[in-house]
Amino acid sequence: MDVRALRYFVETVRTASFTRAAQALFVTQSTVSKMIRQLEDEVGTPLLIREGHTARPTDTGRIVYERGLHILGAMQQLNAEVREAVELRRGELVVGIPPMINVLFTPVVKRFREQHPEIRLTLREDTGQGVERLVAAGELEVGATVLPVSDQGPLQSERFGSYALWAVGPPKASWHGKTAVPLAALRDIPLLIPTDDFALTRRLRAACLQHGFTPTIAAQSAHWDFLASMASADLGVALLPEPLMRKLNVRGVSTARLARSGVQWEIGHIWVQQRYLSYAARAWLDVARQVLGTGKSMRKRRD
Repeated sequence: MDVRALRYFVETVRTASFTRAAQALFVTQSTVSKMIRQLEDEVGTPLLIREGHTARPTDTGRIVYERGLHILGAMQQLNAEVREAVELRRGELVVGIPPMINVLFTPVVKRFREQHPEIRLTLREDTGQGVERLVAAGELEVGATVLPVSDQGPLQSERFGSYALWAVGPPKASWHGKTAVPLAALRDIPLLIPTDDFALTRRLRAACLQHGFTPTIAAQSAHWDFLASMASADLGVALLPEPLMRKLNVRGVSTARLARSGVQWEIGHIWVQQRYLSYAARAWLDVARQVLGTGKSMRKRRD
């Protein structure tokens, strides 16, 4: 059913006149008459009783008029909601963020709230691999993870940060007072690292093997502050990304940048390139670029 013809019909019944309906709709009277005839042909029965310059609905016409009011009202509401979504005045967005990355997003969330207060934002915490699975499966539109992502999957990524790793140890660590310590110097020292679900841990294990040793793991945790606490208690040396160090109280511990390790903590947003991104998701990425910046290259799946 042609919505425009329905609108012309409803206006004609409301005004009881083809002429007044045409004036209200800013069209000619013949246009109104033609559209209503098309509607009657489609319905298969007369909808109006024409009496001179007036028009009143038939029994069928009253049904079409009443239903038409609901349909046109719903269309008006639909258009309003679409405009609000496009203008970011309504909607919701769920962003996947691993626990060790979330410290970077406080200023992003603040800016997003300031620019788009009507968007309901939810941050869903999961491991990097978990976020990647959720985005690939379509349960999340966008997320953050440690790069690189697999070339074999559907994910596209955009880097927004690359950070050095730091060693955090007890006050009497052998490298206390140094500004940097090589990974090889930690060959015989128990390490405190994130759980194996974290991409950073997998990269650290690989880097140790490249330096000729298998790391001795004292403990693993998904919580960076707990790793630092264990390090201060002389249970081992924690390896943490630089942004986390800014949140850490370093009094009473030894800290040094991890040098010549070949491992950087690279962070990026991920989404599926071929899948539609909502206006809210695109706004989130734009805000993140404003606050965090972006890498020079876009990493895409290689066919």
